[in-house]
Amino acid sequence: MNPTLRACLWMSGAIISFSVMAIAGRAVSLDLDTFEIMLFRSLIGVVIMLAVIQVAGLRDQINARDLPLHALRNLSHFAGQNLWFYSITVLPLAQVFALEFTTPFWVMLLAPLVLGEQLTKARALSALVGFVGILIVTRPDPQGLVFGQLTAALCAVGFAGSAVFTRRLTRTHATVNILLWLTLMQAVFGVIFAGYDASIAWPEATAWPWLISISLAGLVAHYCLTTALSLAPASVVIPVDFIRLPLIALVGMWLYAEAFDPFVALGALVIFGANYANILHESRKTTVTKT
Repeated sequence: MNPTLRACLWMSGAIISFSVMAIAGRAVSLDLDTFEIMLFRSLIGVVIMLAVIQVAGLRDQINARDLPLHALRNLSHFAGQNLWFYSITVLPLAQVFALEFTTPFWVMLLAPLVLGEQLTKARALSALVGFVGILIVTRPDPQGLVFGQLTAALCAVGFAGSAVFTRRLTRTHATVNILLWLTLMQAVFGVIFAGYDASIAWPEATAWPWLISISLAGLVAHYCLTTALSLAPASVVIPVDFIRLPLIALVGMWLYAEAFDPFVALGALVIFGANYANILHESRKTTVTKT
């Protein structure tokens, strides 16, 4: 199968997992702040990763090379994820995801600097059309901008940094090694930021299933995302995530009675069209190169 299409299939797993995280994150936010959510999610993730490494016999894939690069990747993601968890508690899910989807544009700016990837005309045009779709969905009003919209927009910058550094790490590191350092480093970040006021809330019994869901969904999402980034350029893989927008809009309507907005549907169609055109172009280019 064409590597670009394989990357898109892996991204479908990430899309579902990120949507599960949104549902679980909103549920557990009633008891814990975002730093505490990240702390317990990461601690559960460490246990899961160590168990998987032991059972699957993957210890030979674990190493401590490029720790500064791992730290940059995980600090970017930690910042973006905390802003994201806050945003889903104060804005409709579809709006959060739409603002988060400015990530590809930051990726396209960072990828040439960090990865040496070329910003082609086709990718730039696809991103521009996708951005038009985002404007249709959000219809931003500078006078009515709220703090949650700002945090949702800024989380995209953190996720973009995470994406390009992940792509770079996949060149020399196994996925399991990247995920282990993800959980370990973000557990440390969680302790520091959740405990800065010398007070860390212990989750209620009802919160643990949600935290476990967040952790499992997060690991699956990152495994899918990391695998996808190992198969195709970041500026191709990340825009596929746009498909999450119509999916989460339906989830918001179904679970939280969030009102249907026809502009969300229209913007989602524009975004999907831009992604499809980009994927089709990249697939054809790869096929021509091989022949």
